Amino acid sequence: MILHLSDLHFGTEKQECVQAIQAFCREHRPEAVVVSGDITQRARWYQFHACKQFLDSLQLPYLIIPGNHDIPLYNVWKRIFHPFSYYQAHFGQTENLLETEHFYVIGINTIRRRHHTRGALSLEQIQKIDQKLQAVSSQKLKIIVAHQPFYVTHYDRRGIKDCPRLAKIALEAWAKHGLYALLHGHLHHAAVYDLNKAFGLELAQPIYDVHAGTATSYRLHQGQPNSFNVIHSNGTIEEYVFNSVKGCFEFKQDLMNKSSK
Repeated sequence: MILHLSDLHFGTEKQECVQAIQAFCREHRPEAVVVSGDITQRARWYQFHACKQFLDSLQLPYLIIPGNHDIPLYNVWKRIFHPFSYYQAHFGQTENLLETEHFYVIGINTIRRRHHTRGALSLEQIQKIDQKLQAVSSQKLKIIVAHQPFYVTHYDRRGIKDCPRLAKIALEAWAKHGLYALLHGHLHHAAVYDLNKAFGLELAQPIYDVHAGTATSYRLHQGQPNSFNVIHSNGTIEEYVFNSVKGCFEFKQDLMNKSSK
């Protein structure tokens, strides 16, 4: 399994959730941890440092990408000229890949300094990922991690305006090489959508858009609980939510059974 965390927002974190994730990892020992952005609240040095200490404490391989909260908002000079400097000082490149026994995970940076929340893809990024997908064994689940979702329902206006441009072009390219799912955060609620249906594509197999809630922050949207996702090697995607009484994350639902257009 891999553990899919998102929107940690260090600087607004709940210590009880942090400790519960550490306990979950000690008990279940996932193959890897994937974090789909917004690891800090305001891209401050101490927030990046706290996040790195947390991820290192899990003692598992992890892949992480930046979210829109991970570049400066108010320091305009730094946002223009060095938007990822604090991120890179702690985590290195903004795009990486991680390969385990059952998974091949590619991180893509959809954050642009000129945009506040909206995601973006370039043709160069699409091509590079296409080449990586071609090179890996078809026996592994191929997964891409991006902060902003590729699809949301029309009920979520904020999500619609933030979806990366060129998303459909990217999907049509990546689907040819066995992409299984895209993992996202940004909206602070868990969901799974079949992108075949959502984009009206005629692909040989479904590609799933997997949204995660905020794992550790008290910045909860629309009454959603703190949560994370687990992706199993057979493709099953589950949501775990935080039980504040017991102080642990508990299984809530199989998101595959809830997937919709």
